[in-house]
Amino acid sequence: MQAIWKGKILIAFISSIFAISSIAIALSLPNIYKASAILAPVSSDSGMGGLASLAGKFGGLASMAGINLGGESSDKTGLALEVIKTRSFIEKFIQKHQLTVPLIAAKNWDYASNELVYDEDLYDVNQQKWVREVDFPKTPEPTPWEAYKAFNKIFTVSQSKLTSMVTIEMEFYSPELAQQWLTWLIEDINFFMREQDYKEAQDSINYLTEKLENIKTSNMETIFYQLIEEQTKNMMLTQVKAEYVLKTIDSPQVPDEKDKPKRALIVVLGTILGGVLSVLIVLFRFFSNRNNAL
Repeated sequence: MQAIWKGKILIAFISSIFAISSIAIALSLPNIYKASAILAPVSSDSGMGGLASLAGKFGGLASMAGINLGGESSDKTGLALEVIKTRSFIEKFIQKHQLTVPLIAAKNWDYASNELVYDEDLYDVNQQKWVREVDFPKTPEPTPWEAYKAFNKIFTVSQSKLTSMVTIEMEFYSPELAQQWLTWLIEDINFFMREQDYKEAQDSINYLTEKLENIKTSNMETIFYQLIEEQTKNMMLTQVKAEYVLKTIDSPQVPDEKDKPKRALIVVLGTILGGVLSVLIVLFRFFSNRNNAL
């Protein structure tokens, strides 16, 4: 304690430096806003009781034809949550909505003008041209892989094991863009799953229609017509349900308050770190001097 008291000036000096540095760092960090949405799984066999009944009767025949009748668990939520995180889906999403420039080049958001602030060392806004300096084999214009990695850092997907509710969150400098991108993401994953099921049902109908020409018995004809009817219903369902897999319970809203950085916490932790480090330095000097004296 005597050593610490004697070194109080050094402790106060180092702690002050850390505190001031922490304040400067905290103030230099841009605000990050988080938009979130809560979604409920939509069972793919909703409104399709005929498929469930046919699955028990003709499941073997349908499986041979590669037709999905939704016999056991036809909840496509798990598949959608995996698709939404895949590289191919995200790269197509970024390309479709032209998100590469804001993802890579944006560094802040101007509240007054409601516009993104871009890093001039990366992107020339006036000429709309990438000017960043990179080493070979990279090019000034970011690759889809770079955009994919950048996007992966700003969105998260999770599902509650208790309620099965899905939560998707999007973080970005601009609160409006965070909300807009999240809305697009939900729309696109529902559209993707609808298109996949539509194509699958169409392929099944084409297969059944082709095989129907070679059927000679009336019983088999009846079975094939029932299968075609249910696949047609499936196709119709994909056209009328916009929220095909994930139904919005709490839609994305423009966040009013920033999510991070936690500036007060940064300053407190920085000051504490400076205090601890300065005390260690004082004690180290004290014991070093005493050992030298001995």
